[in-house]
Amino acid sequence: MTFTSGGFMATDTLEQLRSQVLQLPEQERAELAHALVQSLDSPIDDAVEEAWDNEIAKRIAEIDRGQAKLLSREEFRRKIQARIGTL
Repeated sequence: MTFTSGGFMATDTLEQLRSQVLQLPEQERAELAHALVQSLDSPIDDAVEEAWDNEIAKRIAEIDRGQAKLLSREEFRRKIQARIGTL
């Protein structure tokens, strides 16, 4: 067993898995991360799901009407990094 930078203990199996996962392409790591987060979530709340569906539809409509300012991935990362750096 080893300790991670966050101070948590990690088994050899976890370390091997982490090493393998980090070698995956970014898209596959994102899909895996999404699946892992979903596995930790509480049971689905239909009202919350409906609210998110409505919000997504609203945002898509704003994009379609040209009312939303879209950012490139690089610009988004720069803005987030700047915001995190100021906390």
